[in-house]
Amino acid sequence: MAKNLVIVESPSKATTIKKFLGSSYEVVASNGHVRDLPKSTLGIDIEHGFEPKYITIRGKGELLAKLRKEVKKADKVYLATDPDREGEAISWHLSKALKLEDKNTSRITFNEITKNAVKRSIKEARDIDMDLVDAQQARRMLDRMVGYQISPVLWAKVKRGLSAGRVQSVTLRIIADREEEINNFISKEYWTLSGEFKAPGDKKPFAAEFYGTQKEKMTIDSEKQMDEIIKKLEKSKFEISDIKTSTRKKKSPLPFTTSTLQQEAAKTLNFSTQKTMRLAQGLYEGVAVKGRGTIGLITYLRTDSTRISDEAKESAKAYIAENYGEEYTTEGEKISKTGKKIQDAHEAIRPTYVDLSPTMVKEALSRDHFRLYQLIWKRFLASQMSGAQFETTSIKIDAGEYRFTTAVSKVVFAGYLTIYQTDEDKVEKKKLSAKLEKGMQLTAEEFEKNQHFTQPPAHFTEASLVKTLEELGIGRPSTYAPTISTIINRHYVAKEQKNLYITELGEVVNSIMKKSFASIVDVNFTAYMEGLLDRVEDGSVGWKTVVENFYPDLHEAVEIAQKELEEVKIEDEVTDVICEECGRNMVVKYGPHGKFLACPGFPECRNTKPYLEKTGIPCPKCGGDIVIRKNKKGRRYYGCMSYPDCDFMSWQQPSTEHCPECGGPMVEKGNKLVCMDKQCGFFKPMEKKEETES
Repeated sequence: MAKNLVIVESPSKATTIKKFLGSSYEVVASNGHVRDLPKSTLGIDIEHGFEPKYITIRGKGELLAKLRKEVKKADKVYLATDPDREGEAISWHLSKALKLEDKNTSRITFNEITKNAVKRSIKEARDIDMDLVDAQQARRMLDRMVGYQISPVLWAKVKRGLSAGRVQSVTLRIIADREEEINNFISKEYWTLSGEFKAPGDKKPFAAEFYGTQKEKMTIDSEKQMDEIIKKLEKSKFEISDIKTSTRKKKSPLPFTTSTLQQEAAKTLNFSTQKTMRLAQGLYEGVAVKGRGTIGLITYLRTDSTRISDEAKESAKAYIAENYGEEYTTEGEKISKTGKKIQDAHEAIRPTYVDLSPTMVKEALSRDHFRLYQLIWKRFLASQMSGAQFETTSIKIDAGEYRFTTAVSKVVFAGYLTIYQTDEDKVEKKKLSAKLEKGMQLTAEEFEKNQHFTQPPAHFTEASLVKTLEELGIGRPSTYAPTISTIINRHYVAKEQKNLYITELGEVVNSIMKKSFASIVDVNFTAYMEGLLDRVEDGSVGWKTVVENFYPDLHEAVEIAQKELEEVKIEDEVTDVICEECGRNMVVKYGPHGKFLACPGFPECRNTKPYLEKTGIPCPKCGGDIVIRKNKKGRRYYGCMSYPDCDFMSWQQPSTEHCPECGGPMVEKGNKLVCMDKQCGFFKPMEKKEETES
């Protein structure tokens, strides 16, 4: 019997697939990449056509020797790595490392690890797609150039161990720009007004919100303006000027892509992007399910396609009709309207078997695997169900020149909401009297006025950052999680609760990148490069053309930075703090979390302590020194040196001035001084500081 060898990436996947193929097939794992550019050098021959110099990854020699033995025994070799650019490149590297040029070799891909999909892939075996390989080579080389050319500049100007990256650097800038936007935001006061109205004969009133005039929506900026409006309303008659009942339909959601899965898992399950991908990988590679054996529970997890196979659609339709009714099934293709190129080699993320409900596989899964599978299963099923229908009654109430409005919605047909709801799908439960009709006079029971202040943009969470990266065209499904993990692990960004904050170290790195490598951290340029890589993938642009055009400008920027950025190098600053262990004056050092005090006698004396930089501003609470502190995640704030006896703290730098309105402390926000008491809301422009001659 002919011996066939199938090479996959992971051992768990190999175990699953082996059970599908039988005794004539041997299935082995490469454990990911086997060749890469060397770690010690750039690994790209700049002088000779930008040829990459690939070497065997350290520790993979023994594995490759075993694979070569298996190859010798085989009549046919199938390369079955993941169905994306990186997977195609791994297959190509395997063919080179195992010298498969003269061997009967084919490339197979499957979007789901099921018996039918794997067997079908063997029937549809093909050659390695060199356009996909070249797109991955170009990406790898661009990333290597940026990292290996710019990182040494950061080592020289800040500290060793820092890194720059083509995607991570622009991601850091996006977070930094949001932080700056938040810090410069000046809150503005506004008021809202609601009224309680009662129809003749009704016992219970209903609420309506102030809209403005009968001609246009109106913003109330002050309490004085509010009181003037209420005075006029108290003398007015209230009449229903319009009442309409309409129906609307809300489409079912699209099935998950990598990006939307990461976002929804972060919002509903509180999973990090990295955790979501790790759990999804396990669900994809295979789980032992009672009565089914070991099977992959979901389709491939790295995708930006929302396409669903005809077979999966039919299975879902049958399942929905049987379990919910024919009226819950839907017709027609739903596609994403991103306007961007979609890597459509595989489908959206969906369960491989829709009839395997979460409760049926719960015993086979860990708690977190179960929660993620349940989310994917419900979202897919919902995407194949009919939309929800709502009946909405909207009412306009006029009083003189002013108008109030209210609306009530009720679900007429639940559709997909039967199984899947997000926060956006929840309908506020309000009731209106059945007696209401146009021209009816109402009684105003009471008015409620509320003061508000506009809020700055929210800090990025992992979910909102992934959404932004996708919208801007930065990175691809496989890059979101590792990019975010890198900037957090490098301490450029701190994660608190769900929010991402730039650290002082992140600010320094971002400042250097913006000053010397503007194109690398330019959002539009990075998106343009992603577009070029897509064109390499479809064969319309040569991969070396992309690399050759990118390198000269980068090299020139590095040479200029090495000369012009010398003045930003952080030298050890001697302080008046005496080391209690050896008596030397301690110096300021720079670590992953920012500045700290260290003894200059290192390594003989290893004493360190937190660095508290005095601002020269007295504490508004106790009069002590305000110092710059860091929380555990490395985020900077201003606090009293007398802590814990004094608990004053502020994210913005305090001012020596006090608020003229309430007497409270003021802080600097952008180019304004703002009262720390939001209820006060006072702010004024900051006086420009006179520049002193050096």
